[in-house]
Amino acid sequence: MRVFGVIWHLPLIVMAMCFVAVLWGAPYAIEAIVWGAGELRDFLVFEFAVLFSTIGLAATWALGLFSRRQRANIAGLGMRAFAGTLCAGLITYLISRMTSLGEMGGRTILLITLVAAVLSSLVVAVISRFIGDDIFRRKVLVYGSGVRAGSIAALRRRADRRGFKVFGYVQALDEEIEVASDQIVTAPGSLLAYARAQEIDEIVIAMDDRRRNFPVAELLECRLAGIEITDVVTFLERETGKVHLEVLNPSWLIFGNGFRRDALRRYSERMFDFCASLLLLVLASPVMFLTAIAIAAESGFPVFYRQERVGFRGSVFNVIKFRSMRVDAEKNGAVWATAGDARVTRVGAVIRKLRIDELPQIINVLKGDMSFVGPRPERPEFVAQLSESIPYYSERHWVKPGITGWAQLCYPYGASERDALEKLQFDLYYVKNHSLLFDFMVLAQTAEVVLLGKGAR
Repeated sequence: MRVFGVIWHLPLIVMAMCFVAVLWGAPYAIEAIVWGAGELRDFLVFEFAVLFSTIGLAATWALGLFSRRQRANIAGLGMRAFAGTLCAGLITYLISRMTSLGEMGGRTILLITLVAAVLSSLVVAVISRFIGDDIFRRKVLVYGSGVRAGSIAALRRRADRRGFKVFGYVQALDEEIEVASDQIVTAPGSLLAYARAQEIDEIVIAMDDRRRNFPVAELLECRLAGIEITDVVTFLERETGKVHLEVLNPSWLIFGNGFRRDALRRYSERMFDFCASLLLLVLASPVMFLTAIAIAAESGFPVFYRQERVGFRGSVFNVIKFRSMRVDAEKNGAVWATAGDARVTRVGAVIRKLRIDELPQIINVLKGDMSFVGPRPERPEFVAQLSESIPYYSERHWVKPGITGWAQLCYPYGASERDALEKLQFDLYYVKNHSLLFDFMVLAQTAEVVLLGKGAR
């Protein structure tokens, strides 16, 4: 059985090994050779290596370096590694000023940072250039050739196909063909013998009609032999990070894993939101004060913009944001924001690009109307419209709306019903799989979105 699902963890593993290996001996060499200082204590070197490596890996991960949905070229990956390592050096230096690590000296940490930054970017570039994805992809056999199987064939984004390679599609009895004819394969005799001969890692069930001609015995034999059997809805959810509505059935929502919201999750989420919002409000207050002055100076008052949004379980609350549009922006009613919207002021364009206009929503988090992570809250007018035209749209309200969210990371700013449909599929994935760890991951990767200005309008 081939090793799979490793390619986007491999740079993480290699960089961790390189960081620790280089940093373990670097302080000795630099102190002794460059500045002629004596040896440092073993424990101090170990402490520094672990601290720097941990912060470096966390920073590069937050910048999206190890995301399975990463689409940057080699130069982009190298720059993310370089920037993340420099950030780690800065944080480590600040920590060293307050701890025993200060004995190492600022010049030592600076030189180590530069060496590690160059090394990490080279490691990522070499891995991206010379190690192909194919050797780490799962070899998948799709049982079905109709509409549901076509949803797999329709995946075009490299990020969506990064974890698997389709060997072929087995046509079920009396099923139409909706995939390319040259991808249809025939399993002569036993399905298990054929899967073993072709080194199949996983069989995806994508039949349009399972009520008849469902090969229970053959699939059970494959499952007991160690070949993974997966439903097409679960497969697409896992590979693309969203729930595909075109193949979704209500029974999957009812009987599938996820969609859990126990008391521990609710209390831990609220505790984190309350403490983090208090801290962030204090840290962001200088930026918020300067932003308020800039808005008032350009276009007068009010500085804040309050707007009704739909929240948890359909309740309506007033979201608070910095006003980034003209005061009379919606004199003719609610409309979707668009790219290059003429209603946006000059200050508004800047704070939208930097996401500063979202900062007052910390108050909504503190009050309990919102969470830091969750689906984007929409206006009641849009919710009523979208609930009528998009199935399962109201299910996104079973968690609190958030300042940032999984959909915001994976899909650009939406300004149409089609965009709302695409973002709903990511929102449902979050509602199904949400956890405190998932929230931390989203918050960390939001750094990439903010720093690179992705999706701002």
